[in-house]
Amino acid sequence: MKKEEKRRLMKLLVYAVLFGMVAVLGFTTDLVDMADLTATVSISGATVLKLAVMILGVLLIENLLVLLLGIHKPKSHRARSVLSLISSLAKYVAFIVILCWGLTLLGVNITTIIASVGVLALIVGFSAESLIADVVTGTFMLLENQYNVGDIVEVNGFRGTVTSIGIRTTCITDTGDNVKIINNSEMKNILNRSDNLSRAVSDISIPYQTDLEKLEKELPKLLETIFQAHTDSMQNVPTYLGVQALEASGIQLRFVVEVSEKQIFNVTRIMNRELLLGFRKLGVECPFPQLDVHTK
Repeated sequence: MKKEEKRRLMKLLVYAVLFGMVAVLGFTTDLVDMADLTATVSISGATVLKLAVMILGVLLIENLLVLLLGIHKPKSHRARSVLSLISSLAKYVAFIVILCWGLTLLGVNITTIIASVGVLALIVGFSAESLIADVVTGTFMLLENQYNVGDIVEVNGFRGTVTSIGIRTTCITDTGDNVKIINNSEMKNILNRSDNLSRAVSDISIPYQTDLEKLEKELPKLLETIFQAHTDSMQNVPTYLGVQALEASGIQLRFVVEVSEKQIFNVTRIMNRELLLGFRKLGVECPFPQLDVHTK
């Protein structure tokens, strides 16, 4: 079990124990009556106890829902995105329920508040423009399927895997486990690198004195050998594209192979290593800077 799941489970157990203790105390002392649990009452010891029961009960249900959603690990990125959004939504719903129910228990007339929500919404609309933009943008991005949990994306130069999509924010984790939290309204110019296969590129140089034509005849066999040794990470046999550049100390050759995006850097390292070793077996060493001195 992962640390995050253990943390959620411990939080759930704590809420369950507290809820049970407070509920038992309330019912055994007749301070809480199910018939009038939601009735409008004055502030008293019984009211405080009812508030505690209500808050712990709502938090218990919310954490139980989040825990159950976290246990289920669907393979589909779309399904994982929906579960992530539901988990985020559950927290906001729990807050609203606690607020409204709590005010009712304290004797506040919720109907009056709802009647004035139009004016409140206007005020909030001007003061929380970015919040509304985050929520609306996140909803449209999910409906348009621009990216999902598990996709590898690049946003403003930051590349990583989408780990969660919430009502307001999206979390992206890079290969170093650094988590970047981005407001949904800031998720612009997204490059989703998981939609199609990517290409790992390997550039390797050979000395100018190498018989290029002879080497090129040996390359198909070498590339086939490399592919057979790494079928788990390469989608097909690497391709030799030709001479990429004429450098100061050697001829640069370019090789590419189709891979999944999450394997792109790993396969590049594999290609560099295998080509270096393969060239050495063929009698071709990588060039190094040399200096020619001419004297009269």
